[in-house]
Amino acid sequence: MQESTVVIVGAGPSGLAISACLTQKSISHIILEKEDCCASLWRKNAYDCLNLHLASEFCSLPLMPHPPSGPTYLSKDQFLQYIDKYVKHFNIKPRYCHVVVSAEYDEVSNKWRVEAKNTREDTSEVYESNYLVIATGENSEGYIPNVPGLGTFEGEVVHSKYYKSGSKYESKNVLVVGCGNSGMEIAYDLHNWGAIPSIVIRSPFHVFTKELIRQGMQMVNYMSTNVVDIVITFLAKLKYGDLSKYGIYRPKEGPLQLKNITGKSAVIDVGTIGKIKEGAIKVVPSDISKIGKKNVVFGNNMEEEFDVIVFATGYKSLANGWLKDYKYALNDKGMPKNAFPDHWKGDHGLYCAGLARRGLFGVKVDAELIADDIDQSLHNK
Repeated sequence: MQESTVVIVGAGPSGLAISACLTQKSISHIILEKEDCCASLWRKNAYDCLNLHLASEFCSLPLMPHPPSGPTYLSKDQFLQYIDKYVKHFNIKPRYCHVVVSAEYDEVSNKWRVEAKNTREDTSEVYESNYLVIATGENSEGYIPNVPGLGTFEGEVVHSKYYKSGSKYESKNVLVVGCGNSGMEIAYDLHNWGAIPSIVIRSPFHVFTKELIRQGMQMVNYMSTNVVDIVITFLAKLKYGDLSKYGIYRPKEGPLQLKNITGKSAVIDVGTIGKIKEGAIKVVPSDISKIGKKNVVFGNNMEEEFDVIVFATGYKSLANGWLKDYKYALNDKGMPKNAFPDHWKGDHGLYCAGLARRGLFGVKVDAELIADDIDQSLHNK
């Protein structure tokens, strides 16, 4: 049995950020990470053309802001360089290849008992801590909806988590399911590589340039969310015009209000809208009703043949699988049971970081709040 004040599960940006904050406060902790590297989602499962959607001022981790002289918008590789520098600077040493099998709260000792499998050495290890932090992220497992006939489809089916680039899909008919940022970017990337993409758009969403979103996030410091929403939505209408004729509708709620209430992000346009207007990317304004060997039937009875289906349909948290006492902080879907802004704190020293659907900016805020709360709790003992 190994003892530590805090056990952190996950060495993504959230786990690393909390580690840095705890190190600054001289609080002992251990990070358990199932992969063989930190920030594995960024390293292994991000598509090649990915860039950060938000300006770098909103994408730093605690205690180490990006230099003002650096690029305004970071590429995936630039962000990973920043992560590596962060790990080195704070001397963060995650225990890699450690898969947490179970974690439960012992009401007798008032401590968390965490069991992990060391997959390198095929051994089982037990840890005991006063505090447990879930930092496994909201993007741990790709979610593919159970569409009738999906198992019979003879073409390729891939989740966006495993999509790298459109280079191997030249001249192929590809259906992208999901119209969030991943779906829209993948459709654009497919077109650039010579594929023939179609995208299913079922629900309304806001579209902005990354510059407009940056302006909005800066304006929030000086005026209400409601006013900012009106201003940037008006500017987006001037930029893009009426998109309803292309099957794209704006929600009634403003983009920042929608983000605050539901966690749903606006789409940051990388060029997809222009290609939709040109007809180079086809919009399918209906849900899939069933899938055949080579064809897809939509809810409006339209039927088309596809070689590939890319599901950009989001992720699900897996924390409930190993966290036996998840009820102290999470709901049945593995997401925080407490509403924002109290989402990060559970009961009995259980915390969750990076699960508020607020990106890297939310990761930074969560890490600072959690470390401060642990520090205060220790001083009160």
